[in-house]
Amino acid sequence: MTDIDIDSTTAPDAAASHPAPPTPADGPPRLTRLTFHGPLSEARATELVRRLAAPGPGTVLDIGCGWGELMLRVLEAVPDARGTGVDLNGDDLAQGRRNAAARGLAGRVEFAEESALATERGPADLVLCLGSSHALGTATPPGHTAEALRELRRLVADGGRVLLGECFWERVPTAAELSGMWPEARATDQYDLATLVDLAVAAGFRPEWIETASLDEWEAFESAYQADVEVWLAEHGEHPLAAGTRERVDRHRAQWLNYRGILGMAYLTLVPVR
Repeated sequence: MTDIDIDSTTAPDAAASHPAPPTPADGPPRLTRLTFHGPLSEARATELVRRLAAPGPGTVLDIGCGWGELMLRVLEAVPDARGTGVDLNGDDLAQGRRNAAARGLAGRVEFAEESALATERGPADLVLCLGSSHALGTATPPGHTAEALRELRRLVADGGRVLLGECFWERVPTAAELSGMWPEARATDQYDLATLVDLAVAAGFRPEWIETASLDEWEAFESAYQADVEVWLAEHGEHPLAAGTRERVDRHRAQWLNYRGILGMAYLTLVPVR
């Protein structure tokens, strides 16, 4: 659902900021507390699926899909729809395939381990891009957003919908706040919400629905992202992997507590202009 890359020098997307940590056989569990890989509640997801399923899309394309939970829910809501998820993380894609098989959807969905850059997978009736706009271009933040929106217009069929999940500043952070975020964070890394919506309009969309993740959704996501590892560390403090794992999760916790309430996530339901 991203898409902030806290392990790099820029931060375009929330999902990319939380790469799934490697899980050795005797290490901590891997992301068992997360349903969506982003700040998305069950209540919001249910409403999004209801709205996105209403036009009856026949094809769904999920860019940077991870395990594709929202796509699978749309396929459940639209029995004739077929879906394609594109991502570079093989572990997440394998989880998506397992989830699809368990829900009887394996015959209607493909999880493709490939780049979304210049993808020819479209046009689709519904395109999901949740925290993954960085996957659609090569521009540096914040220019990647406009580039991704142009690609999304190419990838969506006339009469279809795009659901874009994109980070924005709730307010401009101070220099002190930026220093505690991802490495070399800058006030220019994100747009504000109004500018983000204007960029969508300029790319050939009309905004059907504008909504933003709540603080509760952010806290639930960030806590669930690290909860498995925190519990494991409490019980395995002397494990050979503990020191490096502890450093990683302590760094991430400090960073997200610095952007808490400052970094937002917009969910824009966009209708392409014919």
